Amino acid sequence: MKTEIKTKAKKPGWITGWLPTMAGIFPVISARLKWGDILGGWRVRWGIGRMSYRINPGLYAVGKPDASSPVLVTANYRLTFDSLRKHLEGINAWILVLDTKGINVWCAAGKGTFGTEEIIGRMKSVNLSAVVKHRTIILPQLAAPGVAAHIVTKQTWFNVVYGPIRATDLSKFLANDLRADPEMRSVTFTLKERLAVVPVEVGQSWKIALAAFVYLLISRSIFGDVLSWSTIVEFLPYMGAILIGCVVVPAFLPFVPGRSFAFKGWLTGVMATLIFNRFSGHHQITGEAAYLLILPAIAAFVALNFTGCTTYTSLSGVKKEMRIALPLMIFSALCGIILQLYSSWRA
Repeated sequence: MKTEIKTKAKKPGWITGWLPTMAGIFPVISARLKWGDILGGWRVRWGIGRMSYRINPGLYAVGKPDASSPVLVTANYRLTFDSLRKHLEGINAWILVLDTKGINVWCAAGKGTFGTEEIIGRMKSVNLSAVVKHRTIILPQLAAPGVAAHIVTKQTWFNVVYGPIRATDLSKFLANDLRADPEMRSVTFTLKERLAVVPVEVGQSWKIALAAFVYLLISRSIFGDVLSWSTIVEFLPYMGAILIGCVVVPAFLPFVPGRSFAFKGWLTGVMATLIFNRFSGHHQITGEAAYLLILPAIAAFVALNFTGCTTYTSLSGVKKEMRIALPLMIFSALCGIILQLYSSWRA
């Protein structure tokens, strides 16, 4: 009795009860997000505790599902899980949560954690064939790159159906006898969707900002200067380059020429640096040239990180871009640093 009370006290607030089945007892979850869930989502969107924001894999019930209710498969990244369940209000369904190591569906499919073996193993571990009488599981469409559907069917006798890209379309998809219209299959990347991933990029850029600030402190101390207000002022262009890469480039992504994210960041950074040099009041050519070598490189590096937030890139494409762009960024930044130190020495 004491053990039972202790277990209940430890369960998360989004678990509202327990549902007995032929395969055992499974938790029932709420389709409504509480303030704690919403605040947790905002926290990880700023990159705070992002890699530990996960739930236990297994089978969960939404509403009052029975043996004929649909089975939806998702990742154990809590933000993904919450996004799914909040669109299932009024729907009776099962949610099979895979162990994707706390990674979202699309990234997990690329990394292999949302894959064929994990699906088969998880279905067997919860004894799904004893929970439902039908033989269909619904996977997110963005999971397709990591799943061999024919192998899943061969080993489990469950057919794999790919649901809509967006969880908002699930109710319509289920009501339409698991048929998706063209809009449900289309990937969008609107301004709102692009800006939604900006906070995490801003949050993760603190290391670059810290490195730039330390570089300024060291470079000024070499020439006998100490920390002063002018150091803060000199740091602002570096912060501007970071914000260009993680805010301006995503916001104006369709309008910046080029296919490469690194090139888009570099080009936007060059334009911003030219404007900065024009109105900054600096008259040293070497100093302006140094900024043109350093700041666009920073913007390009930050913009390159943005490739992991969009479905518009492939794993092979990202690797190719990194092989080409990273050496150029490093070379450009190093040349700029040398030129900047030389300019300070001459001054």
